[in-house]
This record gives sequence, structure tokens and C-alpha cells, in this order.
Amino acid sequence: MTTDDTPYFLAGPYTEIAFLDAPEVPTVVGTFTDYPMANMAEAFDSTFTALFPVLGEQGIRPVGPGFSLHTRMPADTVDMEVGIPVDRVLQDSVTSGSGVTLRPSRLPAGRVAIVSHLGSYDGLGEAWGTFMQGVADAGHSPALPFWEIYVTEPSPEADPASMRTDLVTLLG
Repeated sequence: MTTDDTPYFLAGPYTEIAFLDAPEVPTVVGTFTDYPMANMAEAFDSTFTALFPVLGEQGIRPVGPGFSLHTRMPADTVDMEVGIPVDRVLQDSVTSGSGVTLRPSRLPAGRVAIVSHLGSYDGLGEAWGTFMQGVADAGHSPALPFWEIYVTEPSPEADPASMRTDLVTLLG
């Protein structure tokens, strides 16, 4: 939480690295293991297309923006969850009409570092490098998992320069 009890994923933007105590937050996600980096857009599209109808059917409400949570350092492939924070736990995995399986998960509780990247997704790699170096320079050790919060919803009309993505890492 932030100082005014606003969840960290609804606060900001974080123009400088901030260190916060984050609560556990229930989520509903699609899970991708050894998924090709080149196909990440498909993972996001299929998950978010399936997600909102399933949430509606289950009577679960989104409480924040979409995210991807990474459980290992990406290479040519990633292990990640793509989903959204919700107001209550999904009781069981659900397979959507399009064949996407969604399951309950969580954003982890603990001490985190967070910073906002303002700009296109193409700049995320460099932003992560700068962020992780800044965390280390402040005397902290980044840990897994780490996640991106897509504060600005992507759309064909969106100006890439105005996109906001919050970068978050658990601290060891």
C-alpha cells in the first residue's frame, strides 16, 4: 500500500524508484511456460480476450490494470502469468469458450521496488536495465518474481510516447 492506502498499482506515476511494502493481491491469470518471446503479443491478446467474459460469469471484478508476472529471467522464452488483479479469489481454474485456461494466482506480498516507464513498449528492455541497476545502487537485491503493470491500456489509437508501464521487483 502507499501512504494513503491506495494500492501501489493504482498510485504513481513513480518518476523515481520507490521502495514499498506491497500486500498480496488476488489475481486471475493465464500461465505461459517456455513461451516464445516473439509471440508474447498473442499471449496477451488471448488472455485478455478470454479474461473479462470469464470474470463476468464468475461475478469477479477487476480492481486494477493488467500485468505480466515473470518467474524467471527471460531469454528466447519466458515463464509468465498474464492477468489482472481482482476483488476476490477465483475458486477453480476455468477454461473459456476460446480454450484459454484461467486460474487463480496472486501478486506477492513483500518489500518491492517500483518505477514507472513512460514511453513505448520498445523501451522496456532498457528501462528494466536502468531500474535494476538503480535498485542495486540503492543497496537492495532484486529477486524473483518481477512484473510489469500496464497502467495505460494499449490500443491502436494510443500514443506510444504516453504509455505508462510500472516495473516492479520483489526485493531479496
